Amino acid sequence: MPLSYRVLGGPGDDNALFVMIDTGQRVSRLLFDCGDGCPHALEQGEVLAIDHLFFSHFHMDHVAGFDHFFRLNFDRAGRPVNVWVPPGGAEVMHHRFRGFQWNLVDHKQTGTWLVHEIWPDTVRSFRFEANEGFRTSHAQGERPRTTVVVEGDGYAVEAHQLDHGCPSMGYVVREASRVNVDSEKLASKGLPPGPWLKRLRGPASTASERVSIGGTEYSLADLQAEMLVTSVGESVAYLTDFRLTEATADYLAQCLHGVTTVVCESQYVSADRDLADTVRHSCADEVASLASRAGVGKLILFHLSPRYIPDGVRGLLTEALEIFPNTEFPVGWKIA
Repeated sequence: MPLSYRVLGGPGDDNALFVMIDTGQRVSRLLFDCGDGCPHALEQGEVLAIDHLFFSHFHMDHVAGFDHFFRLNFDRAGRPVNVWVPPGGAEVMHHRFRGFQWNLVDHKQTGTWLVHEIWPDTVRSFRFEANEGFRTSHAQGERPRTTVVVEGDGYAVEAHQLDHGCPSMGYVVREASRVNVDSEKLASKGLPPGPWLKRLRGPASTASERVSIGGTEYSLADLQAEMLVTSVGESVAYLTDFRLTEATADYLAQCLHGVTTVVCESQYVSADRDLADTVRHSCADEVASLASRAGVGKLILFHLSPRYIPDGVRGLLTEALEIFPNTEFPVGWKIA
């Protein structure tokens, strides 16, 4: 599968989301939040290969596992570590970097970290260097903010600011549209497979461009129009630590329309809605209603309140299923 994901951590524990996008030419790896034990659940090679780390916010249960990630990657050579944070988050990251002694580093030390603050209208970037012991925050300027904050190889990541009493960023990963050859049309024309298929899947050609197949010349543009099929890629959303008010639901219903999978916090049952209001979290029935309204493919409930462990967990799922039948807990969760 070109886009795959894995929820890290168990029910009642800190949770995070690990996403991989495989284009066939390159595999990109994204990590959303860094709760206690979450990076440890990945193979060391996977942690070293993560392209972007995205934080929703900096409450302890979303950052407590960062030291493991940092220990493996602080001096990563060859390419910088990119970290995406809510407004003002570069200062938090700077404190995390400086929470260790760096007396043994020297000018030969590798390791560059780029921290990007996602403000409502701008993205502000800062650079930190291992060979400086991460002492200095080097401002790298800012750029206008759009919904898409990262455009990678075969995917894009959107950022959406939610309210948890502080900014809490939600993210949507969208795989690029896939272009495939219609095998039935290929067979019906009696065209043999071969290297020419790579040209067929390439960029749209001019009307004059020709391709030779079995000694016969064909218009590449005509073949592309007849035989290529474009399908929308997979998508996964990561939403955690926010109060799902009516206004937020209106906003997210548009942002999430048609998303393949939504991984969403489900802290409380509806009977505890007053508590959800107090601590700025969301209830199972509310996120299920959002999933139904947005027309998403699947809803995965995670980041559950420990108050329901172990006996009340099933009640969270039951409430959601009554509204949105394609709801489940993450793969691997053992629920009694």
